[in-house]
Amino acid sequence: MTIQHYLAMVGHASAAQRCHAAGALAHIYLETGRAFEDRCAAEAALTLLLDDPSPKVRLALAEAFSTSAHAPVHIVASLSRDQIEIATYMLARSTVLTDIDLIDCVAAGCGETQKVVAGRARVSFAVSAALIEIAEPIAIQALLANSRAQIADISFRRLIERFGHMPDVRSLLADDDRLPADCRHALAIKVAEALCRMDIVMALMGERRAKRITSEACVKASISLVAATPPVQYPALIEHLQLRGDLTTAFVIRIVASGKIDFFGAVLVSLSGQNLSRVRNLLIDGRDAALAALFNAAGLPDSTHQPLRIALHAWRDVANGKLAIGPQEVTRRMMEHLVPENHGLSTDLAAANDDMQSLLRKIYLEAIRENARDHALAMAAA
Repeated sequence: MTIQHYLAMVGHASAAQRCHAAGALAHIYLETGRAFEDRCAAEAALTLLLDDPSPKVRLALAEAFSTSAHAPVHIVASLSRDQIEIATYMLARSTVLTDIDLIDCVAAGCGETQKVVAGRARVSFAVSAALIEIAEPIAIQALLANSRAQIADISFRRLIERFGHMPDVRSLLADDDRLPADCRHALAIKVAEALCRMDIVMALMGERRAKRITSEACVKASISLVAATPPVQYPALIEHLQLRGDLTTAFVIRIVASGKIDFFGAVLVSLSGQNLSRVRNLLIDGRDAALAALFNAAGLPDSTHQPLRIALHAWRDVANGKLAIGPQEVTRRMMEHLVPENHGLSTDLAAANDDMQSLLRKIYLEAIRENARDHALAMAAA
């Protein structure tokens, strides 16, 4: 049957016959070796079918063209903006649609449309950014579930700003290996805030105690996060902590006591402005005077210098194989070498010394408890 016969038939044919005609015309258009005139005539006829009142006819067109890289652009674009049952074929499969087309569909479409785009085999950084900025939660969950979607770090940050309060989104983010360290820290804060606001938590603990416990949990989570963060992400994480006001003296002491010396070096680079190689060399074998100068350049209080040096010496010995100790023993050394008496010290320095002793004791007791817990679990598993 010629294309002219199809066109003559369409005017008085049933919906089923028009569906058959749509499939046949699409096959003619896509068939290699066809004359240029035949393809032009088929394209004209297919364009007319875009206005067919029966969605089944337009669905037949979508099925025929959704997997072809040679489908007519205007037909693909029109079908991608049709009702969702039809548009799904194009939005999910068509490689003819550009990022601009997809972003337009995201902006103009409903949540279901956005969800289909988010689940495509290839989702570019630009399309992900558009989804994160304007899409509904159902589409965001589909995007996070799509391991092949490209999501930029800045888009993850925006996502947490928009949807960090939603448990389902937080759960997907927590399991997402693409999430950068600073976003993972922000997510932990969101989780802590959500727990603190729970009625049952407030009823059992009270507001003040709940805030204190969640704050302590966030600090511990931050330490664990540092251990799992690749060095290339240190600068972004440090900047994030600084902006939040979480890069405190107490946090730095905890980092060093726990043996995260590489991260401590990155902190010193950020605070002092000195280059990484110099800071690293000083941490590896620098003398006490040089370390003190580095700490001063980083703005670390005088009360921190001695415990930091003691910890660095201990971790150097561990790295060189001279010692086999962990955070608990290192913290105890920091406590023991901290000046126990306040004689000869100024009032300010004495107070700072007392605060440091209190902090180190707290870290030490936490380390004992953690070691005991690990030992018990190891015995239970044996």
